[in-house]
Amino acid sequence: MKIKTLIEQSNRPLVMGIVNLTPDSFSDGGKFNQLDAALKQVEKMQDAGVDILDLGGESTRPGATYVEVEEERRRVIPAIQAIQSRFDIPISVDTYKPEIMQDAIELGVELINDIRALEMPGALEVLAKSDTEVCLMHMQGNPVSMQVSPSYDDVIHEVYNYLLNRIQACESAGIGKNRIILDPGFGFGKTVEHNYQLLAKFELFKSLDCPLLAGLSRKSMLGAVVNKEPAQRVSASVAGAVISALNGANIIRVHDVAETIDALKVVEATLKGEK
Repeated sequence: MKIKTLIEQSNRPLVMGIVNLTPDSFSDGGKFNQLDAALKQVEKMQDAGVDILDLGGESTRPGATYVEVEEERRRVIPAIQAIQSRFDIPISVDTYKPEIMQDAIELGVELINDIRALEMPGALEVLAKSDTEVCLMHMQGNPVSMQVSPSYDDVIHEVYNYLLNRIQACESAGIGKNRIILDPGFGFGKTVEHNYQLLAKFELFKSLDCPLLAGLSRKSMLGAVVNKEPAQRVSASVAGAVISALNGANIIRVHDVAETIDALKVVEATLKGEK
């Protein structure tokens, strides 16, 4: 089923569970990069009621090193196949490499989640030849250097215009707006102040007329406020999820699925109470 259809049918934001197939993710690096461990994590997420799985084979934390295509393929493709054979959960693949996108699309994944918004050579063409949905994210710089000294004259305006330009590039390539989801990119080339400006004004991005994804789970923008390590940022992450939901997020990407779903059920009940 299309992700946008799931969004339309749900009374709350969809919860996207993070499945890191990497040894160096900032939050849970190495815990789930072996297939058996990843499948156990997926089963736990399924039991909690996860809506979408987001599989990533290359860490995009600040300072992360590049992963070759073949290594990313080795991490991601068997995981897609194993999950598809055991579970009935929509799969998103977190990649910016056209080669991995092509492999994933051929396996029938529902979403490509691209931190580079299809800017890599060949990426637009791969998506244009398919009917797969895509999430376009804003990032200033690249994961190696993006947090060195991020700077904006107006972070809201610049992120908004970037996403608008990427929508237009997609449409010019033959990727309809009905297949596009947008992510302002919390933590990707932004200071703590920039991140909270984006969170406070998140609803402004609704005027781009695409579903919105919020991904701030366990990130340093939360650590800067609560002064805790990533694994101890669950409560802060849930707070961010609730704020995102109230400000118009359609998908919330998280590590802590069960806790987030509980919180969003309360949001759902509150919004019903307003009617």
